[in-house]
Amino acid sequence: MAGGSDAAETLSCARCSNPASLQCPKCVELKLPREGAAFCTQDCFKASWSSHKSVHLKAKLSSLGTDGAGGQNSDLASEGWLYCSRKGQSRTPKLPPFNWTGSLRPYPISVKRNVPAHIDKPDWANDGVPKVELNSDWQHRVEIKTPDQIERMRETCRIAREVLDAAARMIRPGVTTDEIDRVVHEATVAAGAYPSPLNYHFFPKSCCTSVNEVICHGIPDARKLEDGDIINVDVTVYYKGVHGDLNETYFVGNVDEASRKLVQCTYECLDKAISIVKPGVRFRDVGEVINRHASMSGLSVVKSYCGHGIGELFHCAPNIPHYGRNKAVGVMKAGQTFTIEPMINAGVWRDQMWPDGWTAVTADGKRSAQFEHTLLVTETGVEVLTARLPSSPDVFPWLNK
Repeated sequence: MAGGSDAAETLSCARCSNPASLQCPKCVELKLPREGAAFCTQDCFKASWSSHKSVHLKAKLSSLGTDGAGGQNSDLASEGWLYCSRKGQSRTPKLPPFNWTGSLRPYPISVKRNVPAHIDKPDWANDGVPKVELNSDWQHRVEIKTPDQIERMRETCRIAREVLDAAARMIRPGVTTDEIDRVVHEATVAAGAYPSPLNYHFFPKSCCTSVNEVICHGIPDARKLEDGDIINVDVTVYYKGVHGDLNETYFVGNVDEASRKLVQCTYECLDKAISIVKPGVRFRDVGEVINRHASMSGLSVVKSYCGHGIGELFHCAPNIPHYGRNKAVGVMKAGQTFTIEPMINAGVWRDQMWPDGWTAVTADGKRSAQFEHTLLVTETGVEVLTARLPSSPDVFPWLNK
């Protein structure tokens, strides 16, 4: 059998499909296939770079954890990709030993992203320690926001919503959670805001990405999303001295029916909880509504994490438990702002903490979903400050019924 000549091979541009003769130099260095690495012009190459460069990382990760000599990890480490440890205060080149509850594993994380000097920052941005928040009287009393604070929160929450929507548009198989974090970071900074999670108690990234059995506080890393995953993206931004916080759980490709029902039920739990918010309602009643709806679907409600007050502080009073028979104190009053963010599990409600000190996972390895909004109690009811916009991506089938 006669072999074909390389000189006769015709390649197509990875961006526009025109005949191509230019090759990505990094792909050549990594000895990647020429198909998908060819471009017809420098302009096409530059326009594709933000998405194309992900293939370089994917190539390096293709044998992650299978290289007995540690060469793959060493290569990543040389570029600053290391595993997170000690709640973000340390990095390590090796996956720490742990009795993992499910199939998910942490991957190395990239270096900390920079925030331009002109952007107003919270007091933990430099040293990782929130000082005003920890010592504030608003940890013990629920603040009634002024009209000025409320207007600033509306503006900030609008930015947070737009940032989350940008992240949602990125979600598909093959995208890493680090890439999602990059989009969140860049969109936040472009709006003149600071990504509140970044360096908060040393959290190393600009958003939380919680996949499958991760309940909350998942750290964006080098793992590629896979067909059938579910992923929660939690965004908070700091702008004009106040925070806006929300999250949503999304489907990655073709997701099984049980996971679809879990995510929809979690969305409904938040929706039903918001429907009771108005002056005079007890904070503890939120958990009763959520617990009732989740239980009817055979699901459980996480008890270790709750909703919280928000404004000039990222977290403050009141605490809003999402489970039934809780002992939350106080009633809602006009001018209060807080989050409701139920975490609903397919199995048991109990959680465990990964060695990184942040990632909370289900104790039985089954899946978990979450939704969150920042809310303002009004004289007659509630305003959802982080509500979906007409431009928000159409990703939840039940909203079209």
